[in-house]
Amino acid sequence: MPTEGEPLGLRLKHGEEYRILGGHPWAFSNELQEVPRDAAPGSLAVLQSSGGKPLGLGFFNPKSLISFRMLTRAPRRIDAEFFHERLREALRLRARLYPGEDSFRLCFGESDGLPGLVVDKYGEYLSLQVLSAGMESRLDDIREALLRLLSPKGILLRNDHPSRALEGLGGESRTLHGEIPVKVQIVRDGLKYQVDLRGQKTGFYFDQCDNRAFLAPAFKGRTVLDLYCFTGAFSLSAARQGALRVLGLDSSESAIELARENARLNGHEACEFDAADAAQVLESFAGGEQTIVPDFILLDPPSFVPSKKNLPSALRAYLRLNASALRCLKPGGLLASSTCSHHVSRQDFLSMLRGAAAKAGRACRVLAVRGQAQDHPMLLAMPETEYLHFALLEVL
Repeated sequence: MPTEGEPLGLRLKHGEEYRILGGHPWAFSNELQEVPRDAAPGSLAVLQSSGGKPLGLGFFNPKSLISFRMLTRAPRRIDAEFFHERLREALRLRARLYPGEDSFRLCFGESDGLPGLVVDKYGEYLSLQVLSAGMESRLDDIREALLRLLSPKGILLRNDHPSRALEGLGGESRTLHGEIPVKVQIVRDGLKYQVDLRGQKTGFYFDQCDNRAFLAPAFKGRTVLDLYCFTGAFSLSAARQGALRVLGLDSSESAIELARENARLNGHEACEFDAADAAQVLESFAGGEQTIVPDFILLDPPSFVPSKKNLPSALRAYLRLNASALRCLKPGGLLASSTCSHHVSRQDFLSMLRGAAAKAGRACRVLAVRGQAQDHPMLLAMPETEYLHFALLEVL
């Protein structure tokens, strides 16, 4: 074992270097010659090739399948200054991508060189998720860096994501700095939102912001059904862009209450919101049992894929939902469909949509295939960072 303060030495098996050399930041336990079981989760380690050549410095966790997470390929100190530099660069990127906005995803883990760290910025408040043991061990440095960079009024730690269990970490949610109000009001893309930072995920779906902006011209004159509407962002965007009628549905009563509040806040009280099960509603719509006849359906369900073994059943569930939605649409109708799991590839997503169209007996034209917003950047060498797929289909 190394002396105190000295990084561990990890060596890859022969032939396992190529993915790392190509830019991927992870090494798995079965790729290492030896896994030091007595090392503390989150220890610093130098990853070496099978021949002993240093490849980079990162966090090691003997309890995780992802044993090594790369921090830097060049030797340097990992301290509060390191985190400040990485977060400052992340902030500069968002400022270039979204000039004038003050609410966005500030840090997207590996894509911003901070593996297992997610930070969402809501004006003067931050919501923080730590998804790796290494980041957990450096929480004080991260807090110091964020205070220095942004001077937020409050930081909420949302360490309740189920994936933490894979790192041997427990769950908790607590205030890390300052005070967190019951609701925080933000402005994004010209619309006001009341956000519950203690609600679903980290409070708001920034990953769909670019897709909402993309759809803006298509909403005018449409009757819109927004399924899994959460707190109403797609619905409000549709109303703002001249939709004739908008109905947003979600199974969460608390989300629907916030959606209604957001509609009042923006003067779009003609938006209707109700708590309902999307699959049941689609069946009733397809059977002509509803008074509203949509010609634009938004379908943004939660992830059905907690792990790779669930992928086949999840794809069948997505197929059924999309087929039901397409049955509700006549020629000229539009379906904006999304999935949000890195286990679902772009090919899987498009294949599922083809199956849904066939099941529904609808011929469709693909008007666009898109992904997550730019504040959730993808690493070219890391497919796992691409998780949101979005398609706009027109029924022929």
